Amino acid sequence: KLKPDPIPDDYVTQILEVGRWAMSGANGQPWDFIVVKNPDTKKALFRAYIEENNDFIYWMEQQREFKLRHPSFQMTHDEALQKHRNEVGWSAAPVLIVIVGDGRRQWATVQGAHTFGRDQSHLTDGLANTSMMMHLAAAALGLGSQHVTIHIQEPFKRILKVPDLLTFSLIMPIGYPAVPPKEGVRRPLEDMVHAERFDLSKYMSNREVIEYLYRLREKTVPVYSHSYAGRPPVPDKAEE
Repeated sequence: KLKPDPIPDDYVTQILEVGRWAMSGANGQPWDFIVVKNPDTKKALFRAYIEENNDFIYWMEQQREFKLRHPSFQMTHDEALQKHRNEVGWSAAPVLIVIVGDGRRQWATVQGAHTFGRDQSHLTDGLANTSMMMHLAAAALGLGSQHVTIHIQEPFKRILKVPDLLTFSLIMPIGYPAVPPKEGVRRPLEDMVHAERFDLSKYMSNREVIEYLYRLREKTVPVYSHSYAGRPPVPDKAEE
């Protein structure tokens, strides 16, 4: 929910400068930033997001029990089509910052950071660090921002001429907030802080994790103003 009003170029430069100073493995700095202001390009990126990225996510979410689906996808396919037919979404934001990663630059760090068979990658770490710092910089300037993760990269790379070897990580729309921010949903601090060593009484069993996810969805669904959750379902034609 960002206003289409333009923001000062200096604000964009300040946000990028903060991102430039993010932490990365052995200072490899595996990121590049693409600043997009052209309305047609923004619309093309958003359509790719809806038609490729979100369509893929929608069908993946169908593997879950309805109440455990991501709040944005607690809807039927017909509802999804209706929702997105005339949606402009974040394409109306005055500026998009696209974060692209170059995995070769993580070679700067130790080889153990990208050992096969272990969930370690300083490319992922670095891109997460720079994006978080830019989100904070935008907030400090009184701006709002979104974190649009890209799962299917190819259509976005074609639009922005990004080389195949690089990682199209995310799109960060920034602009003045159109609505007051909603209160975030977070676990209590005491549930996640441990003194001296891990407190096993706070360790969740598999069943407790599933129960936690149900409770989490109940709290977060109302926060997603773009979610159709809670509306009477519109049956898919195949179900009629």
